[in-house]
Amino acid sequence: DVFLIVVPTPFNEHHQPDISYVTAATRQIIPYLKKGDLYILESTSPVGTTQKMAQLIFSERPELEDQIFIAYCPERILPGNALYELKYNDRVIGGYTPESTREAMAFYSHFVSSLHSTNSPTAEMCKLVENSSRDVQIAFANELSIICDKAGINVWELIQLANKHPRVNILQPGAGVGGHCIAVDPYFITSDFPLESQLIGKAREINNYKAFWCAEKIKNTILTYQLENKRKPKIALMGLAFKADIDDLRESPAKYIAEKIVSEFPEACLIVEPNISQHPQFQLSETGYAYRQADIIAFLVAHKEFKTLPYDNSKLILDFCGIFKK
Repeated sequence: DVFLIVVPTPFNEHHQPDISYVTAATRQIIPYLKKGDLYILESTSPVGTTQKMAQLIFSERPELEDQIFIAYCPERILPGNALYELKYNDRVIGGYTPESTREAMAFYSHFVSSLHSTNSPTAEMCKLVENSSRDVQIAFANELSIICDKAGINVWELIQLANKHPRVNILQPGAGVGGHCIAVDPYFITSDFPLESQLIGKAREINNYKAFWCAEKIKNTILTYQLENKRKPKIALMGLAFKADIDDLRESPAKYIAEKIVSEFPEACLIVEPNISQHPQFQLSETGYAYRQADIIAFLVAHKEFKTLPYDNSKLILDFCGIFKK
């Protein structure tokens, strides 16, 4: 039999990873393990978690040592394209022992096109590094957008021109970084290696700050509008998801920004998220209606529905995600 552990690994308020779900799930299956079985952990985990689970299993079932196979294989799928990427994305498999690696490789070969073998600590770190790398690259783009705003430079044009260099590939800035991977996984490294992960830690700070910066930018625009026009404006907050064209709001910087603005200007906000029909916290508005009614438009997520809207010079547009790049 094959047992796959695919449970949440969140972090606490101090950004320390919590593997209690992994431990609880492992404890539940320990009574059912038998000789020849394969235990696979897929949850994003701190380095050494697979070894800890092996020790837990053998402490309660010592007769299973060298009798079962234990491996780590992190998932690599994009929300919205899961089944295709489950088959065609390369997978890294790290066994607790070389024999465990071979058994796990044989299992995944039934439905994954390309596999790469290593040991469990390397596979665990590989998952964390993949998302930390993205976080660092996005942080550069987000920091650049803040600098360009202060310098009066169109960051979208600047990045487009810089990327003409054959060895430059700057990503697109946004309202921050969200989701259950890129916004979370770097903390698994910084918590275990705080002195060594200076760049990774700073990137997390920058990407978290970008959402705060966007919220402050919107608030200042609202207050300026009130002073200049002697009335309170209507504000459309466009998007709540953590990235474009999905309905996932986990760790979303857009949702954080909306909460900050609505808390201070509750009667003035029109909230738009075309990928969900309702939300327990916000009353949602239709895209076109909100765009027509609002005086200030803040684009927080680059949903495809927003890209068809005509640019309206009569409105104050805060474009944090490149809807109107020119």
